[in-house]
Amino acid sequence: MSYVSRIDPDAIVALDVHTHIESDGHGHCSLDRELLDASAKYFRADQDRTPTVASLAAYYRERQMAAVIFTVDATTGLGHPALSSEEIAQQAAEHADVLIPFGSVDPRKGTAAIDQARRLAHDYGVLGFKFHPSLQAFQPDDPAYYPLWSALEELGTIALFHTGQTGIGAGLPGGRGIKLRYSDPMLLDDIAADFPGLRIIMAHPSVPWVDSAISIATHKANVYIDLSGWSPKYFPPQLVRQANSLLRDKVLFGSDYPVLTPDRWLKDFDQLEIKDDVRPQILKENALRLLGLRG
Repeated sequence: MSYVSRIDPDAIVALDVHTHIESDGHGHCSLDRELLDASAKYFRADQDRTPTVASLAAYYRERQMAAVIFTVDATTGLGHPALSSEEIAQQAAEHADVLIPFGSVDPRKGTAAIDQARRLAHDYGVLGFKFHPSLQAFQPDDPAYYPLWSALEELGTIALFHTGQTGIGAGLPGGRGIKLRYSDPMLLDDIAADFPGLRIIMAHPSVPWVDSAISIATHKANVYIDLSGWSPKYFPPQLVRQANSLLRDKVLFGSDYPVLTPDRWLKDFDQLEIKDDVRPQILKENALRLLGLRG
């Protein structure tokens, strides 16, 4: 079943562009237990870390929200088998009133990753792809990966990259070998420049490189920022200022569910000094336009 959105833009109060599927419902998880536990401790998350596609859909439907869902294929980087992006997309199609599927491919698989990306876009209808350079252990601006970015540009899909600190591996010896430098947003600047038709979302406030992320998003028309993974009360003040001004059309609501719930995020966002006319832009309108669901 290929995905076709049934989301009514006027019926939802928010569109969460960053949620994770970490279990396929058959006992298989995208991360091993040590990494899952370290992430939960880092985020102080006490809710279920492994919701199924169906339970996630019910969760967001109850809140009159829509959500982008994905897994991360870090098979090579972690030596751990990935969940099936094809299966996630098929299940999302059954809940197309609230869910939007992104795929994930392992960039280190070369032409196989490109072939899989094409299948996911053409046969399953995914609207974008999620990458986590630190987990996948690759440097995004390495020319070796340019054929993949060229393919995504040609497909018209979105590339969503994790940036900044990651809670996965946090507090473990050596961070379990996960290298933060691969998630420096400045590594995405060359990609944005060399593939101007590729729409890029830099996920999270990019701490400790938030100023770099702001600079890239203000300079490159094809680059956006999602606000997931951090409670709004901890947002760097310069990011809040730019969200109210230069980046008012480039900033997107994302929670990072299930490690951070949309309930918690929105409660803290209510207390943030965001202009009244900017709030709906961040909560859904910017994402609706970017995803082609509005106008």
